[in-house]
Amino acid sequence: MEILKKGDKKLLNAWAFYDWANSVYSLVIASAIFPIFYELIFKNRGNNVVFIFGYQIKDTAMITFVTALAFLIVAFISPFLSGIADYVGNKKAFMRFFCYLGGLSCISLYWFNLESLFLSYTAYLLGLIGFWASLVFYNSYLPDIAYPEQQDKVSARGFSMGYIGSTILLIINLAMVMSAINDAERLECMKYSFIMVGVWWIGFSHVTYYYLPKGASTGHKVTKAVLFDGFKELKLVWKQLQQNITLKRYLSSYFVFIMAVQTVMLVATYFGATEINWTTPSQKTTGLIISILVIQLVAVLGAFLTSRASGKFGNINTLIFLNAFWAILCVFAYFVTEPNEFYIVAGFVGLVMGGIQSLARSTYSKLLPETEDTASYFSFYDVTEKIGIVIGMSIYGIIDQVTGSMRNSIVFLAIFFIIGVILLLRIPKNYLLSKN
Repeated sequence: MEILKKGDKKLLNAWAFYDWANSVYSLVIASAIFPIFYELIFKNRGNNVVFIFGYQIKDTAMITFVTALAFLIVAFISPFLSGIADYVGNKKAFMRFFCYLGGLSCISLYWFNLESLFLSYTAYLLGLIGFWASLVFYNSYLPDIAYPEQQDKVSARGFSMGYIGSTILLIINLAMVMSAINDAERLECMKYSFIMVGVWWIGFSHVTYYYLPKGASTGHKVTKAVLFDGFKELKLVWKQLQQNITLKRYLSSYFVFIMAVQTVMLVATYFGATEINWTTPSQKTTGLIISILVIQLVAVLGAFLTSRASGKFGNINTLIFLNAFWAILCVFAYFVTEPNEFYIVAGFVGLVMGGIQSLARSTYSKLLPETEDTASYFSFYDVTEKIGIVIGMSIYGIIDQVTGSMRNSIVFLAIFFIIGVILLLRIPKNYLLSKN
């Protein structure tokens, strides 16, 4: 294995290539094919109700709650994982384990059915855990492999590569689904796409593993005390935040707006499947996948434009604009009923989706104090994100379950973006006005 120095172009590209590998999960499973598959199997059964633990739950609310549970688990185990990774000095091994867990779980979704819902939801749950837990370690590598002046660009490059790679696989999956002549064949093609996601994710991730450093090996063995080192590290990071007002206020705003961003991304296709007036089932399937493709393609441009904007207007000012734009989109989405309107919203979502994610990650990386303990800071960052998503998804699911409409849930998310703007404005003006 070739050992590359920090800032090396080959190392930066190898790191960003993991986005190419894993983004097929977030697109095909979380955003496109699986939501359509999920809606279709309930439609074929004739009702959209899940009976679990004596309760009757709407299908879209149920998948929202399962998703929230996955993020809660990731938020809980992340401190354990970061503590162990720091102690044994091998972040790459943990990243690889959760990549394999996620990829194999995607493959197991081939057997997702309504007759064994507990096992089916478990496979979906483990896929989510694998994806997001691997990102805990992936994100923590950014300040290790890139200098501050490189981080905005390499972060945006990662997201762009992810959008391109996942779009390629989605187009292949779309061709498979569109070639089907009935619902039974269509469902089977969707199941094959789940297998393809797992193989793609695991296979391409090895490009990243080949070049990425594993971390400084300590030779230490994991003990009971080490398991809780991650929580001790989070407590230490929290104390250090009290002296770093800029970073503390940025994390407060991030907690709020990422809650809304991730919730919109995770439920967008379910919203389109149930709230838009599609003429035929075939139009619905094709229309939803096309809208996701629009989002992905526009997101590449969005990530690039956001990177340029942050260089000209500053990271925080750009994030303020993006949050305000998101709030307007959520309000507009409440009134959307027709496919053409949905496509327009999808295009604008794509424009700001990739930009806000890549810029949020690189802004946090650049705000970190000088430290070698980047895993603990990014563990805190990831726990903040996951807890925010748990709250966002739970609120969304509850509103959907109580009111019977996802429209009420989506417009409620606009409030979080508005709060995000207010909190970003509280960041000290010397950073607010800078172009860092």
